[in-house]
Amino acid sequence: MAASTDGGTSGRVRSLPLSTEEVESRFRSVTLSQFLAELPHELKILHAADLDARLRWVEPSELADPTPYLMDGEFVLTAGLPLMDDGGTADAVEAYVARLAVARVCALGFGLTPYHDAVPPALAASCRRHGITLVEVPPSVPFAAIGLQFAQLLESDSAKVFRSLAETNRLLMRSVLSPRPDQEVLATLVQRVPCWAVLVGADGKVRARAGTRPADVVLLGPLLERLFQGSGPRIELDRYPAEGSEFVVGHPLRSNRDVNLGALVIGSAERLSPAHNNIVSAAVGLLELLSRQRTSGSLAPSQLATALLLHPETLAAGTSRQITAAKDLLAQSLSSSRSAPMRVVQGVNVDAPQWRSTDSPVRELLQWRRIFDTKLVEITDYGFAAVTRLKVDEAAVAEVERLGWRLVVGDPVEPNDLPAAYQRVGSLRARARATSETLRVDSVTWSVTGLLGREAGTMLAGQVLAPLLELEPERRDVLLEVLRGWLTHNGSWDATAKALSLHRNSVRRHIGAAFELLERDPNDPQSRADLWIALQYL
Repeated sequence: MAASTDGGTSGRVRSLPLSTEEVESRFRSVTLSQFLAELPHELKILHAADLDARLRWVEPSELADPTPYLMDGEFVLTAGLPLMDDGGTADAVEAYVARLAVARVCALGFGLTPYHDAVPPALAASCRRHGITLVEVPPSVPFAAIGLQFAQLLESDSAKVFRSLAETNRLLMRSVLSPRPDQEVLATLVQRVPCWAVLVGADGKVRARAGTRPADVVLLGPLLERLFQGSGPRIELDRYPAEGSEFVVGHPLRSNRDVNLGALVIGSAERLSPAHNNIVSAAVGLLELLSRQRTSGSLAPSQLATALLLHPETLAAGTSRQITAAKDLLAQSLSSSRSAPMRVVQGVNVDAPQWRSTDSPVRELLQWRRIFDTKLVEITDYGFAAVTRLKVDEAAVAEVERLGWRLVVGDPVEPNDLPAAYQRVGSLRARARATSETLRVDSVTWSVTGLLGREAGTMLAGQVLAPLLELEPERRDVLLEVLRGWLTHNGSWDATAKALSLHRNSVRRHIGAAFELLERDPNDPQSRADLWIALQYL
């Protein structure tokens, strides 16, 4: 059997205590037995009919015929005014109860005041004949208290459902960020909904499946054919001669231009409740989003990558039309206009220097894409690199640093300068890690010592000056002081002697001893440069 439709019906109700699934199956409804159990003990159940019936509402009415104003499954409260005088005859009472039965009233509450001291026997007999639960309400329990109790019970029940739905949606969103999002979404779906699920691509091949005994794709063929031939919001219904496949529903996955991207097919033993259908709808939306991202979504980055891979000269030496097209694609990938400058940003994890993205590279990638508002992000061996149009303000820096990372933020450049900008940023990466500080290229003093950083500079000093540092402190300090003064004055004996208040020959003797220990040539510019840089870190 097959049909096309756009909705579903609710499942059956069970009594407390409830599991998560059972709470969801009773979305926005309670049973008569649940309600009666919550009422004051003074109430008497004179006749119990279907206590598992769903209770829609509690309605006080003194009309002889309240049925035009009733929904099915209501609990009607009356003080017996319709049963006064001619309405109190056996035939009138029978007619009154019959009308309630036709309206599918599930229970009648009869108040003992102010018109009656007891429930009329004719009323009790008619309720038994028509299968309506009859409850005696004493004067101590006002009708308003009964209605309030029902509203509170309904609100409490709905709150449980909404909490469950919120938790399920959170799990579904987490699934989307996993390395295998399709499979994880389906796994979460069948955990929260009593069904099996099969995800099919536009080619009709299975991409993922979950649940107990999912139908074979060959069996799903006719349903998928009908689904792919349709357009617009729709679902396809079917049923198969297998346990758990009595109700099979196909949901199309479409692009924003109504192109078929695949389908989600679910099967269950019963019709799903409204709460379960809500979960299914959320899963369909996420799977459709994933399908769009793989195909029609994020077109600019894929086109840009293709152009640069096949034509690497595009940005540097392409035609004006190629350059303009590449800039447009680059801008779209950065969520910016064509004229906006861009920055290279690199991140290092100072809390875990050996960090690698093996845990969840997709989650890491999406995190950086969100913070820097760009699709151009690369996970690297040192952390990550991104190209962004943002200036990377203090709020973004604070968020990144809370996660244990430090940044090197590049200066604004045009597309042609991105490789050079990447090199400039990379040259500061070691310094950012060593100092545990976020650095900005346009705020750094560009010198050898500035770029080398404290950690690397200290290591250099220890290696280059080791023979001097191993001397006795008095001898060591003299040689280091003279060496620093001599290099400061560009190797001038007289200037050094004057600055240090030493004789010219003493300076020559100390410098000769120092360079002999260091095994270096005092006339070699490279040696002088190495020693000068090393001395800055003592």
